[in-house]
Amino acid sequence: MFGLQACAKAPTAAADAAKPAAAAQDDGGYPLVTDVRLQNAGNDDGWLMYRRDYGSSGYAPFDTVNAGNVAQLKQAWDYTSEFDMGHEAPPVVNGDYMFITTPKNHLLAFQASTGKLLWKYEHDLSNAGLKTVCCDVVNRGVALYQDKVYMATLDNHVVALDAKTGKVAWNEKIHEQDVGYAMTLAPLVVKGKVIVGVSGGEYGARGYVTALDAATGKEAWKQHTIPMPDEPGGDTWPKGAAETGGGAAWLTGSYDAETDTLFWGVGNPGPWLATLRPGDNLYTDSVIAMDPATGKIKWHYQYTPNDTWDYDGTNETVFTDIDYKGAKHKAIVSASRNGWFYAIDRTDGKLIYAEKFATATSVTGPDANGKMQTDPALRPTVDKEVFTCPSFLGGKNWWPISVSPQTGLAYVPTLHSCMTIKGAEVSYKAGLPFLGESFLVKRDPAFPNQWGSVQAIDVNTGKQAWTFPSELPWNSGMLSTAGGLLFSGSADGYLYAFDAKTGKVLWKSPQMTSGVLGVPSTWKVGGKQYVGVWAGWGGASPIWGGEMAQDPKVKGIPLGGHLYVFSL
Repeated sequence: MFGLQACAKAPTAAADAAKPAAAAQDDGGYPLVTDVRLQNAGNDDGWLMYRRDYGSSGYAPFDTVNAGNVAQLKQAWDYTSEFDMGHEAPPVVNGDYMFITTPKNHLLAFQASTGKLLWKYEHDLSNAGLKTVCCDVVNRGVALYQDKVYMATLDNHVVALDAKTGKVAWNEKIHEQDVGYAMTLAPLVVKGKVIVGVSGGEYGARGYVTALDAATGKEAWKQHTIPMPDEPGGDTWPKGAAETGGGAAWLTGSYDAETDTLFWGVGNPGPWLATLRPGDNLYTDSVIAMDPATGKIKWHYQYTPNDTWDYDGTNETVFTDIDYKGAKHKAIVSASRNGWFYAIDRTDGKLIYAEKFATATSVTGPDANGKMQTDPALRPTVDKEVFTCPSFLGGKNWWPISVSPQTGLAYVPTLHSCMTIKGAEVSYKAGLPFLGESFLVKRDPAFPNQWGSVQAIDVNTGKQAWTFPSELPWNSGMLSTAGGLLFSGSADGYLYAFDAKTGKVLWKSPQMTSGVLGVPSTWKVGGKQYVGVWAGWGGASPIWGGEMAQDPKVKGIPLGGHLYVFSL
């Protein structure tokens, strides 16, 4: 059974920000989030952005909570939300201020040390149909800059609010609603620009990344992910296909200050059925490297050319320096939906290696030039159904990995599933699904007793270092720390602390009130370390999960958002 937890401890003091030594303050004591602080976010006492730092590491250099004392971790405070959809955002923390989002674009501000609710913003979605929001009405968090907090919304707005009061500073619409576009990602702020990408690959949207001025909300640039015929890459599409070509950019990117390069993942092409759009279909299923001042694409690497399995390429790109076969590289690593773990040179986009981390049958691996190849026999048509692995949910979906410089390991929330998939006739109509395929998620025969696992991959080799099997799907993000720990939440409602080197379970929380889909984060206030995570089952797995969603143990996972914060 899923257990109920104690109510939040009664707060005894108003918000009093614990001030990082180098952080300037505004008149109200809020530590300003400057460009310098964002560039050094990995060393901050807070958790200043979606994946902690510009390199998307999900790693904190904190060891107050460590392998020796994590068994003493206790609940510090909690909060119950009003929604029973998927809760996917990490706590974002600056000083003693925490900001976290819920489904349907509510934004909550707490005192991070006590759980006192400071303010609440509810974005008005009363006129939004939300019919073109794929895979639950979720939100993955906020960005911080100066004295403001930024959220992207389901009806295609970006909202800037005063971080201390919740007062709206500006509210800018970037696209019409209910026509196939939505936004569910956490923004990324780089050099005074708030950068976001759109969802909508299942609705014939033409994806793009756009940058807004952080002070005013005015558009600075817009870069489409699907080129038109007269643009570089436009010849990889048949005539007329680019306008509805998909390529949604629905997860948060990374930024390399050393080369002044923005990296962003690009999603699946539309429609799903590839026989309708022969060619590589750039820049779908790719990572693109962009100039953050203009959005201009510098280079790309494509994970799955001419994707017909919804394998996407939006997964986070994590920076790490690796030594592969005696050669040192400044790399980005990514665990792709297609079941392959990639290391790519982040200076030029050249493939270093690609290794399977899940059963992968349709995508067969790179050729001598580093271009990924696929199996023609496993491509569906309107006359042919195929069985292939992984399923469209991927070897890993949006749930972020973490890379620890302490261990040299990448930690991957892994899904073990396959699918049957068959082509179907389809035509485009704005606001309606644009798939051209039917599908059913099935068990992976190689993993008959588990839907998921947590696995550690050596970034220098791409090979598995350890694995922790799970009978249920594992849909929570990863958090690693200098305390030798890896934190992640399970679908049956526990927050786990693993030994980051071996995978041994060192602690797990009392059972929470719902399964964990959220992304854990950690922060320090007054020298005390906290770990926080949303419980709140939902997302794509229970909606589109086929046989997995119908598994009685998966169907039995209770819903309801509940934020838990732990400390020693």
